Order: sequence, then C-alpha cells, then structure tokens
Amino acid sequence: MSSFTYEKGNICTPLETYEWDNTWIDQANNKDTPRVLYIGDSISCGIRRIATERSGGKLLFDGFGSSKALDNPYLYDAISLLAAQEGCRRVVLFNNGLHGWHLEDTCEYLSLYEKAVEFMTKRFSDSAIVLVLTTSVQNDEREKRVIVRNEAVNSVAKKYGLPVIDLYTVSKKLSSLHSDGVHFIREGYEGLADKIL
Repeated sequence: MSSFTYEKGNICTPLETYEWDNTWIDQANNKDTPRVLYIGDSISCGIRRIATERSGGKLLFDGFGSSKALDNPYLYDAISLLAAQEGCRRVVLFNNGLHGWHLEDTCEYLSLYEKAVEFMTKRFSDSAIVLVLTTSVQNDEREKRVIVRNEAVNSVAKKYGLPVIDLYTVSKKLSSLHSDGVHFIREGYEGLADKIL
C-alpha cells in the first residue's frame, strides 16, 4: 500500500502533511448484488477489493478510504458525496484510528468518534452500522494508542448497541505479514478480509 501516506510524526493540526481520499464504487451499474460501504483508511482500501473477490460475487464492497482524521473539517462532506453517488448499501463498516495522531486518545478521540457514529447512524439510517477495530502497528508508542482508541470504539459500540469486528486481534496474528509495520502484503489483507466476511 505504498501509494498511501501514513503520518509518522506527531503533527498538531487536523490536516496531515499529505491528505488523500480513495473512493471506489464496485460495478456501479449493478443494482442486484448487496453492497457494503467500507469507510476507513489505507487498511480498508487493501481489504475492500479482496473482500469482494473472496465473497464469490455475493457482495460488492464499495470504499471510502482516507487520511482524514475525525476532526478533519471535510470528513463528513467527503463521505456524504460518495454515499450520494453510491446510492444504497446494506451495511456500513466504519474505522478511523490510524490517522489523527494529534488527537488526545481518551476524551478527545472518544468524543469525536461518538460524533462520527452519530453522523453515520443518521446519514445511513437505512443500513446496518458495524464498527471495525483499528489494526495493530509495529511501533510501541502508536500500538499503545491504538489499544486505547479501540477501547473507545468498544465503548461507543456498547452505548449505541452496534456490532464490532475485531480486526485488531486478527492483525496481531498476521503481524509477520506486515509490509512496513502498518500495511500488509496480500496474504495479510486476505486474512483481514476473511474476518470482515
């Protein structure tokens, strides 16, 4: 996934050094196959295509992968634009934990994550919302922060009665398949896609 950036430094603004969005609507004219919208980061981009393949044609995974942190002023507008183009979907998967390192991980991240979930439940009121835990990284300081952020996700999921997919535990088991300490080689994404499916 070298075409995506991962902010290694601790910047202090809602915008990263390099901002990117990767949007994808799979087989846009297909109105019969159930769709899943996966909103996340570069990890979701790596999983999305493989999940569609591994579903054997039973599901189409659309995607909004982005470097946008939870406090990025354009996050909701960008998601809404893709959703309007996509039309309908049955499930929305949501993950946002590997960006926004300027955010404090307990109160601030928790508050912003809950705000994002409230947005998702309103914007996608016709779809099931599923929260996805952030994957493990091979950096001790960031790994501790990922764990705290995942605790926040579990807390919000419990409050709103939403299911959670634990990609964190799976990614720990697949750590030998990291390509750069954050992203994975294809076999790693296959394992993560299988968990999503």
